[in-house]
Amino acid sequence: MLARKRELKREVTYSDAGVDIEAGDHFVSLIAPLAVRTRRKGSTGQIGGYAGLFDIGALGYRDPLLVASSDGVGTKLKIAIATGIHDTIGIDLVAMCVNDLVVQAAEPLFFLDYYASPKLDETVGEAIVRGIAEGCVQAGAELLGGETAEMPGMYRPGDYDLGGFALGAVERADLLPKPDINPGDTIIGIASSGVHSNGFSLIRELVARHNLSWADEAPFENGRSLGEALLEPTRIYVKSLLSTIRSTGAVKALAHITGSGHMRKIYRVLPDKVAAEIWLGAWPVPKVFTWIKELAQTSDKAMLKTYNCGIGMVLVTAERDSADVMSVLRAAGETPHHIGVIRQCQGAPRQTSLVGQLQFEQF
Repeated sequence: MLARKRELKREVTYSDAGVDIEAGDHFVSLIAPLAVRTRRKGSTGQIGGYAGLFDIGALGYRDPLLVASSDGVGTKLKIAIATGIHDTIGIDLVAMCVNDLVVQAAEPLFFLDYYASPKLDETVGEAIVRGIAEGCVQAGAELLGGETAEMPGMYRPGDYDLGGFALGAVERADLLPKPDINPGDTIIGIASSGVHSNGFSLIRELVARHNLSWADEAPFENGRSLGEALLEPTRIYVKSLLSTIRSTGAVKALAHITGSGHMRKIYRVLPDKVAAEIWLGAWPVPKVFTWIKELAQTSDKAMLKTYNCGIGMVLVTAERDSADVMSVLRAAGETPHHIGVIRQCQGAPRQTSLVGQLQFEQF
């Protein structure tokens, strides 16, 4: 009883509860140089304050609209954790936010991240933030700040969670989509870099059911493990699309193809009385999707409902401008395909019709 009383009298600190304030402060100093790499026009150059500052007045906008987006990377995180590959998941985090900004022709200005774990691991955390900084560089956005939280008891040891927030700006007159989308307009699909950041709950289920390992060689990509291949980061389309929008003046609409694929995304950017007709055989579906389809023994419709199936962004332009737009996209490093046409609506407004069959690449 006496020993028990002495134990109760001992000071109990925040560190005893699993939170190391000094380690958190040291981590901030460790990642500060990564944020410096992302500075851009409008930056105030301040890191470590209560909130980030950004000077939008320095950018010369005349009548700007602010465009905001927030997202995460879903259960793709579980593969990063299981494989110990943490330096690309931050690119995904940025991509899922900034690709949603550019569909409205917005230029990403800055990005904020939220990183939570049961106990801060500086090596893992630095790799994650390094990926976030790389994503910001690819998008032309500043890593303005964020939050690192130690939350013992909230997550299992080794787990972590990520969230992201991006703010962009666009001149009111340049906002997409445009109202003049008409029957006969061309639909262009831009190739994805792989699965991107959707449908990983199904992938993890398939890997478990077929007794596969993340360390196995990827059957759809020679020389890489299954985990490495599936962690290929989401493509960031910002710079190529902004260049195309500004140089051609011909982009009428954009749609970011993520979860629920073509059937539910394209209609969002269409006015009433027109419909999107998508030609499913107009682009090659990468081998990773062939692998998923075969393991799941599922239909093309189900694949399109869950995955991007090789098209990460869709663009609408007038037929007369399509060749020029595709040329500019290729020069910017993208792989565009003519995948459909805008039709007069023959039923429910803004419907999407799918014609033909997907062309899955074989191993």
